[in-house]
Amino acid sequence: MPALASHRKTRTVKTSPAVGFTTAALASVTLLSTQSANAAPAEPKPSVEDVQKKVDDLYRQAGTATQKYNKAKEATEEKRREVDELLDDAAKRTDKLNESRRELGTYAAAQYRTGAVTPTAALIFADSPQAYFDQTQLMDRMTDRQRSAITDYETQRAAAAEQRAEATKSLESLTRSQQALRTSKKDVQAKLAEARTLLSKLTAEEKARLAAIERQKEEEARRRAEAKAQEEAEARAAAEAERRRQEQEQNQGGSTGTGTGSDTGTGTGTGTGSTGGATYAAKAEKVLSFARSQIGKPYVWGASGPSSYDCSGLTQAAWKAAGVDLPRTTWDQVKVGERVETKDLLPGDLVFFYDDISHVGIYIGDGNMIHAPKPGTNVREESIYYMPIYGSVRPA
Repeated sequence: MPALASHRKTRTVKTSPAVGFTTAALASVTLLSTQSANAAPAEPKPSVEDVQKKVDDLYRQAGTATQKYNKAKEATEEKRREVDELLDDAAKRTDKLNESRRELGTYAAAQYRTGAVTPTAALIFADSPQAYFDQTQLMDRMTDRQRSAITDYETQRAAAAEQRAEATKSLESLTRSQQALRTSKKDVQAKLAEARTLLSKLTAEEKARLAAIERQKEEEARRRAEAKAQEEAEARAAAEAERRRQEQEQNQGGSTGTGTGSDTGTGTGTGTGSTGGATYAAKAEKVLSFARSQIGKPYVWGASGPSSYDCSGLTQAAWKAAGVDLPRTTWDQVKVGERVETKDLLPGDLVFFYDDISHVGIYIGDGNMIHAPKPGTNVREESIYYMPIYGSVRPA
């Protein structure tokens, strides 16, 4: 009996699309979870206080870079003037050399007419006419005028060569100054761009918090300025009382008193020690008048007026209005004049800030100054205690 065919059919196991998708999705989730676990954790967002400190530091660094830019710009301008003068001198030397050469040419032409062209023609094309004449023993046969022409030619040729060499060195120095200028400019721009980027990432709430921190800082600086103003007022009152007392003694025939006590540097503008009180006060008044007239004009790094200023550009322009020429940078301005203590400040004195001396303002009395603060601000009055004080000078 033939074997009966099996009625069992081989079952084909099928995976439904839904099951397959779910499995793939689970695999993907597992993979992503593993990758996420191995990935470095995201850096926490900096606090508003951290941003404020970072931005302030970037602005200070930009101020330092601005002073480097100002110094490089000053050096570049000086080198350019030097090169222009050297090139003018070189051109004049060349004219004199050509004139000497033309005079020698007249002698060559004269000898040509007499049939003796070869020696003089050779001398015109010689590297050293003086050496040529020495070698050919022609000097004895030349007139005094001819000898003078040869000597003058040699002198002018040597001077022209020296002038060209000096001009070449100055051009190389100018190129280096221009490179330093470009580097400083890029540095300033990079610092300011970084500060702007940090500020742009703040939310509206964070910006409000940052403004509150700034107001708190300004309030503290204002309180310190008020305390100094009180000290100055007391010192002025004491000086005035002493002056009246001495006047009274003089009127009563008492002591003549050669010292009035007003030469204490108390902020009255009537005494500056060895620099001469009345003279300094008159200059300071011109400085302050100019500075006040610039209030509201924008800070622009590298600017020195008349429409915008950086910090040292403003102080330079203000003191120039009083007839005093200051250097361009804070680093050079701090070396000018007489150093004074903060307690002895007078209106017109320059107050410098930060350990790197990257900022400066003009003292106006009562603990305040006029200065060009930083990018995005205008020339304004502000407490000298808003920034850490480095030191102060009395320019004249």
